[in-house]
Amino acid sequence: MCGIVGVISKSPVNQMIYDALLLLQHRGQDAAGIVTMQGTKCFMHKARGMVRDVFRTRNMRALPGTVGLGQVRYPTAGNAYSEEEAQPFYVNAPFGIVLVHNGNLTNAHALKAELVEKDRRHINTESDTEVLINILAHELQNAARGSDLTPDVVFQAVGAVHKRIKGSYAVVALIAGYGLLAFRDPYGIRPLIYGTAETADGNSVIVASESVALEGTGHQVVRDVAPGEALFIDPNGNVHAKQCAENPTLNPCMFEYVYLARPDSVIDGISVYQARLNMGETLAQRLISTMPPSDIDVVIPIPESSRPSAMQLAQKIGKPYREGFVKNRYVGRTFIMPGQSVRKKSVRQKLNAIGVEFKGRNVLLVDDSIVRGTTSKEIVQMAREAGANKVYMASAAPPVKYPNVYGIDMPTPEELIASGRTQDEIREFIGADALIYQDVDAMKRVVGKLNGKVASFEASCFDGRYITGDVSVEDFSTMREQRRSQQTEEDDPARSRLALQNTGE
Repeated sequence: MCGIVGVISKSPVNQMIYDALLLLQHRGQDAAGIVTMQGTKCFMHKARGMVRDVFRTRNMRALPGTVGLGQVRYPTAGNAYSEEEAQPFYVNAPFGIVLVHNGNLTNAHALKAELVEKDRRHINTESDTEVLINILAHELQNAARGSDLTPDVVFQAVGAVHKRIKGSYAVVALIAGYGLLAFRDPYGIRPLIYGTAETADGNSVIVASESVALEGTGHQVVRDVAPGEALFIDPNGNVHAKQCAENPTLNPCMFEYVYLARPDSVIDGISVYQARLNMGETLAQRLISTMPPSDIDVVIPIPESSRPSAMQLAQKIGKPYREGFVKNRYVGRTFIMPGQSVRKKSVRQKLNAIGVEFKGRNVLLVDDSIVRGTTSKEIVQMAREAGANKVYMASAAPPVKYPNVYGIDMPTPEELIASGRTQDEIREFIGADALIYQDVDAMKRVVGKLNGKVASFEASCFDGRYITGDVSVEDFSTMREQRRSQQTEEDDPARSRLALQNTGE
C-alpha cells in the first residue's frame, strides 16, 4: 500500500502534488518523493519521513515544471530503511522515464533475473518498483523501434508489460517530453482514479490512488482507471485511453474498504464510508447470533477506521455509542509501521482511555480488524485498567489467516494471530471476555452490492484465494526469509526511535 499521484497542468504543479500527497499520507509514512519536469529535464527530491518533513521551502523551489508525480511509501518489498528505495524511480533510456508504483509484483525475483540475463538491464536495489520501471522501459523500446512515441506505441508497450508482470500494480509514469502514463493491473487490485480541473491557465489532469486527492486539489472526478486500462495524457492535457489487457476483471482489494482508504474516498464506485457502515450492520447480526446484546452497556470504537462500523452496530443493537479513546494525532498508524517493536511501543503513545466511559461497564470494543493481535491485547488491557467490568471485542473484518502478497504488510503466517489458532485461543490471547468476528461471505455481499460491476474482491488474507493464480507455498517461504533478513534493522533501537519520530496521521 502506497499513495501515488501524477499531474499535467499549464501551471507549476509542485504545490498541487505536495497537497495531494498530504491527502494520501495515510497510505504511507515511511518515505515521500516528488518529481517535476520542465521541458525534458527532471527535478527530483525524495527522502525518508513524512511529507511535511521531507519537503521544505528550498526543496519545493527546486521542483519547477507543469508536469510531475509523487508518492508516499509504505514498504512491503525491499528494504524499509533504504533511502535509495524511496520513490520515484528514474531510468534515462529510452526517452527518460520516472515512475511511481502502488502494489506488489509477485514474480519480481524471476523478472529481475530476466532483466539481467535477457534484457541486459541493471537492477541496483531490492525494490520491485525498479524491476517494474525497467520492464516498462524495455517494452517501450521494443514498441517504438526507433520511431516516435505515439499513444498507440505506449499502449502496445503497456500490453507487453501486462503479459510479463504479475501481482498488483497501479502505476503513474512520466516520459520526458511526451506526457504522463497511468495504468492498472488486469485484476484492478490496487486503486487508481483520474479527474480534471479548469484553471486560469488551462486544463489540469490528475491521476491518484484515491478520490480525496482529486477533490482536495480542486479537481472533478472523471472515473476510475479500469483494470488493465492505460491512460496517456499528452502535454496539452488530452487524455488517450485504451484497454491493454486481454481478460480484465474488477477485483478491488477488500482491505481498502476495511482499513486502508480514507472514509471520504470512493474507490471503484464504492463509498468507503458506506462500505464500513454496511460491515457494521452485518457485524451486528453476527453479534446477536453469538451473545445477548443485553450484556453490553456501551459500544466504543478503536479510532479511527472502525467508527462507521461501530456506529452502525450500536444503532442495530440499541446500545449507546461512545468515544472511549482519545487518539494522539502525532503518532502514526501502528499497522503500517515497519518493525513489530515499533508497533508495540506506540500503542499507548497513540491511544489514551477516557475512564468515565469504562468504569463499571461492560464495554464492546469495535476495531476494523485484528491482524497481529498485539495492539488488541494492549487495548483490552487499557480498558480493564480504566475500570471496565467486562471487555468484549468485535472485529469489522473476518479473521486474518493468510499472508497478503499484493501490497499489504502481512507477509508470513507466523505474524498473524488467526493463523492456526481457534477463535477462543485468540480471545484468550488478547484477554477479552468475548470475541466476535465478521463473516467473510457477508462482508463481500454487503460491500459488493454497492457496485454491481465488481466481479469479486481480492480478499486473500481472509479466504486464502490468490486471484492472480501464481502464488505458492514456496513464495511464502521466500517472503519469510526476506522478512528475517531485515529483522536486525527493524529491532535496532535507534531505527525504532527514528520510525516513531517519522510517523504521524
